[in-house]
Amino acid sequence: MSSAGAPHPHIRSFSGRRGHFTSGQRQAYETLHERWCLPYRAAPIDPATVFGRSAPLVVEIGFGMGETTARIAAADPARDYLGVEVYPAGVGSLLARIGELGLANVRIVQHDAVDVLRDMIAPATLAGAHVYFPDPWPKKRHHKRRLIQPPFVALLASRLAPGGTLHCATDWEPYALQMLDVLSREPLLANSAGDTSVGETAAQCRGFAPRPAWRPQTKFEARGLRLGHEVRDLVFVRR
Repeated sequence: MSSAGAPHPHIRSFSGRRGHFTSGQRQAYETLHERWCLPYRAAPIDPATVFGRSAPLVVEIGFGMGETTARIAAADPARDYLGVEVYPAGVGSLLARIGELGLANVRIVQHDAVDVLRDMIAPATLAGAHVYFPDPWPKKRHHKRRLIQPPFVALLASRLAPGGTLHCATDWEPYALQMLDVLSREPLLANSAGDTSVGETAAQCRGFAPRPAWRPQTKFEARGLRLGHEVRDLVFVRR
């Protein structure tokens, strides 16, 4: 059931596992949650009220432990960042980083991303959206749980302002191919890397973007590289 009391209209892309709280994450969660977290509500937020200023807003979906979110926000104080994550340990971790770095341009919603985008983000308002290393759900029977599916991409594209960017990254080749295909088929989006061609392997495809220098390496990315996986970025722009 969703927090609004109605059955979920989509398949959840995250598992029911519970992350382990460290003492520091728990302390940050308990002491900073009220200050930096927004409760889920079925009504659009007013970013200027939430952040106390008017600035471009970027949403990061599934921020994990929050290290990338914190580093990007710290290096880009002119923009505001709304992180969406379901796991308390990840929320506690990002809250601790917010406190350590004194970040004023980050807020968190601990809730399912589909609900947040649909209900809390007004259409055509986002300057950008980041989806970094989402769960690849490698088993075929679980592919339906992958986040990057046509309905979700259509919703996300509708929340981007014209010229806004959707930036995805993955180290799982089959998921990279699916992402490229799904994003290329969304009529509201254009591939910043140029024309798309989809082959049987990612190496045969055009349409993947160079890794932006400003995107920090995540722990998932580092693990994938150690395993010999090639990381692929996809950057699409709202028409």
